[in-house]
Amino acid sequence: MNKQDKITKSTGQIIRDNLCTLFNLFNLLIAIALISVKAWSNLFFILIIMLNTAIGIAQEIKAKRLVEKLSLLSMPKADIDRNGTVMQVNIEDVCLDDILLLESGRQICSDSVIEEGTVEVNESLLTGESDAVQKTVGDQLLSGSSIISGKCRAKVIHVGSDNYASKIAKEAKKSKSLSSELVLSMRKVTKFTGFLIVPLGILLFIQALVIRDNDMYSAVVSTSAGLLGMLPKGLYLLISIGLAAGVVSLSKKNVLVQDLYSLENLAHVDVLCLDKTGTLTEGRMKVDDVVFFPGAEAEEFETLMGSFLKHTADNNATFQAMNSYFQTSDRFEPVGSIPFSSDRKWSAMELKGVGTFVIGAPERLCTTELPADIRAHMEAGKRILLSGVTEEKVDKSKPLPKIRLMAAVVIVDPIRKNAVSAMDYFRSEGVGVKIISGDNPVTVSAISKQAGVPMAEKCIDMSTVSDEQIDDIVDEYSVFGRVTPVQKRLLVQALHRKNRTVAMTGDGVNDLLALKEADCSIAVGQGSDAARQVAQLVLLDSDFSVLRDVLMQGRRVVNNITKSAGVFFIKTIYSVLLCILCLITNTPFPFVPIQITLIDLIIEGYPSFFASFEPNAKKVTSHFLPEAIRRAAPNAISIAVCFVIYLVLKFMGVMGEAGENTQANALLFMMIGAVGIMGVFKMCYPFNRLRAFLFITTAVGFYAAVWLCLFLKDHILNHDILKMAVPDGKTMIIFLIFVAVSILVERIFALTIFRKKTNE
Repeated sequence: MNKQDKITKSTGQIIRDNLCTLFNLFNLLIAIALISVKAWSNLFFILIIMLNTAIGIAQEIKAKRLVEKLSLLSMPKADIDRNGTVMQVNIEDVCLDDILLLESGRQICSDSVIEEGTVEVNESLLTGESDAVQKTVGDQLLSGSSIISGKCRAKVIHVGSDNYASKIAKEAKKSKSLSSELVLSMRKVTKFTGFLIVPLGILLFIQALVIRDNDMYSAVVSTSAGLLGMLPKGLYLLISIGLAAGVVSLSKKNVLVQDLYSLENLAHVDVLCLDKTGTLTEGRMKVDDVVFFPGAEAEEFETLMGSFLKHTADNNATFQAMNSYFQTSDRFEPVGSIPFSSDRKWSAMELKGVGTFVIGAPERLCTTELPADIRAHMEAGKRILLSGVTEEKVDKSKPLPKIRLMAAVVIVDPIRKNAVSAMDYFRSEGVGVKIISGDNPVTVSAISKQAGVPMAEKCIDMSTVSDEQIDDIVDEYSVFGRVTPVQKRLLVQALHRKNRTVAMTGDGVNDLLALKEADCSIAVGQGSDAARQVAQLVLLDSDFSVLRDVLMQGRRVVNNITKSAGVFFIKTIYSVLLCILCLITNTPFPFVPIQITLIDLIIEGYPSFFASFEPNAKKVTSHFLPEAIRRAAPNAISIAVCFVIYLVLKFMGVMGEAGENTQANALLFMMIGAVGIMGVFKMCYPFNRLRAFLFITTAVGFYAAVWLCLFLKDHILNHDILKMAVPDGKTMIIFLIFVAVSILVERIFALTIFRKKTNE
């Protein structure tokens, strides 16, 4: 299985997922029932469903192709030695007995056995354990794990389906259930309507056929109309189209979306956790200066550093910067080495005749106060690595012995040009920013200040914080330094316990645990293979400022779908209420399927479809289903109230029988159209040019379509398409009264029972 297969659905899956839905099954059964009684004019809804499905499939396939095109840029490669020739190949092209050349940050793509070298491996994706595991010659490396430190040559023993290589991304996300509120809410709606539609359909049909003694045609048509009204058919389409459109838009900004619903998740994010290196900064490290400690000789240090760099297996960005600055040397022969890891924060090499040369974070090598000139560099936001030698034995499982410090290597990494504007945007949108870094907190704080991170001066050294204290300090500070990989995950978990929705960016193996824990995981393109595999989003240009665009796309989908759902659910709710009222009063359902289809097409589908593409970056403050019902319920109840009034008028002999070609049909159909248009008004308010256009064309278009159908019936087709009479003057007066009543009822319910709580 290749990378593309893992990220996207196949074309067959897209077609199947759009066709094989419970809503489509219900619609198919209703269509079969209508066909059985030859109610051909009422089958138009099937064409609408076919069109909707085709649009949804086409949009998803378009998004799939763009994702696959971008995924080629993010696809991890494998460095191999094949028959003595070193080459780089796609991971699916790795063969048995190839020699993998593995180093820090690389993902192990195939099960293999080490033939040369020593490495530390993170197997958390496979075992759930975060502790580094040391592997040496003869040990097996499992695909799906990642190299933390060191370098080795390993012979491939399994490929393809025999190992984990094709399952890495799924393995990383398997433990997380679907967190899409939109999809989970629609499943609830499907379950609810599925629970009601079968018994109500059976009861309505039996009542019409047996109790009212209708013929089969009338019983089927009346029952079908009631059941069709319960199905918010276009909502799934709008959700899939909205998300797919977001994927297409973001692909143009080189953002690879590996999980469609991550856009929705990011719309709810109120805390963004960033690493310093490669996010706030450009990730282009270089040595800026070397500051010597008193008594140290520059020539001795440079020789030791040159010998260390010549033989070290470390190759991250920091060591690459030092390689570019210092000249390598063969002066001293290595006896043994301990590679750098984000947990230890130091690297060491025993050199023959000298002792052990150590380089690492100041807090690990120095127990006293640093000289003023070195502190000044740290306070300016520069990274400091101390180096020195010791004659004592160094054990990676124990604290470092006393080090004779020789020099401080000063490393700089420029702030991204748009970092400040990005921080201003997140602050204005109510998204908190936490900088979580393994570097010295003074350095991280200084960089954060330059980048405009709010409260950057409040930093904390996480090496002094116990796991039990994390809940107490997670809201108090914005900058966290000296953070271990496990602490990164604990910080995300603590934010979750504070009911925060968390997005986490990462670029290395040390970020995997936190990325898996976050609600939305984001990797930078220049990061490790492992981080890119696990993340839901990959920023191929490694520019975190495009998260503004991701946030806006997510909010556009959630906000627009929530507003549109308020229109769709009006029909769902009033159809249920009217079916129940019809059963209680032994009254035929007052509409026919073609009338429901006209509502679907003009009042629900048309404005919602075009409004779904409108930019809407408003902060998401409510939950989808409660908010959609809050918007829809007052309108639906107003229709039920008007229907009760109609039943009373019918009992008094003022109106004719519903279900017949009378003025009653015209009255009720125009009334539900008016209330649906009021729902469109709420969706479009406050108006701009687009929303005003959609509202006006919906209102005019609906009644124009009704008039056109009536005109065709009387003058051209000689066929009663809508099964209603041309409204006379009396019907129009009652209609206007019903509209006034429905507005009054809607306002009463909207402002009292269904009023939105001020704290939502």
